[in-house]
Amino acid sequence: MRVEEVEFPAEGVVAPLAIPGRLRLVEGPHARTPAVVIAHGSTGPDSRGPAYAAALAAAGVSSLEIDMWRPRGLKGGLDRPRSVFETLPDVFGAFRYLTCRSELDALRIGVLGFSWGGVLAMLSATRAVSRRYLRNGERFAAHAPLYPVCWLYNRVEGYEFRDLTGAPVLLQCGGSDDYDEPDAAAKLVAGLNPSDRAAIETIVHSGATHAFDRLDEPAKVVTDPLAHQGQGGEVRFTPNAEAAAAAREAAAAFFRRALGG
Repeated sequence: MRVEEVEFPAEGVVAPLAIPGRLRLVEGPHARTPAVVIAHGSTGPDSRGPAYAAALAAAGVSSLEIDMWRPRGLKGGLDRPRSVFETLPDVFGAFRYLTCRSELDALRIGVLGFSWGGVLAMLSATRAVSRRYLRNGERFAAHAPLYPVCWLYNRVEGYEFRDLTGAPVLLQCGGSDDYDEPDAAAKLVAGLNPSDRAAIETIVHSGATHAFDRLDEPAKVVTDPLAHQGQGGEVRFTPNAEAAAAAREAAAAFFRRALGG
């Protein structure tokens, strides 16, 4: 695997914004490989990005782990943009950058994200958002959101999750996530029309909290107004090695199926 520190412009913004990222290129027998954009959570880049990048590389998939906070001078946690919509240009800028790399297959670009990044992976699967940033029928070829606060969608204005592009979606959540009820993912999917439901696979990791795959950082409790279905309160981040390994394996297998490797 070849690693490069890169920079690319956010897509479709008036004021120029350069987004830094770490590109991990899988070197193999094929001329062009698939690739996945990795979008961090509210805490910023941490141990999750490299762990998933390694799992993807083992499946023959390159990756671009982006840093959405550094160009904005943010520290993470609650020091974050006011809305995830401010960072949608970042993931679509990453998409555009990857399609221009000769080592990669422009038709096999996916996106994976944790929490905040998981919301981006969810919204980018809708036609409304995709058409805002892409053209000529372009789209991400697969989406893998992890614990993307499931109660938000189709309940809060702007978080519409319907009329999907048709690209496959793997939605992974923790069964003890303090943002949601244990059946939040199932309820979300059940409320979709049949064609959208057909694109989605869900995995709920029993007993896992929010950010359960954040293994190299200590357990902590944060306070977030979006917790407990918007009532606000404390959210546990408890590392769970077994669930983390299962989630990484599932994500890598999903992208290998969806994108090839």
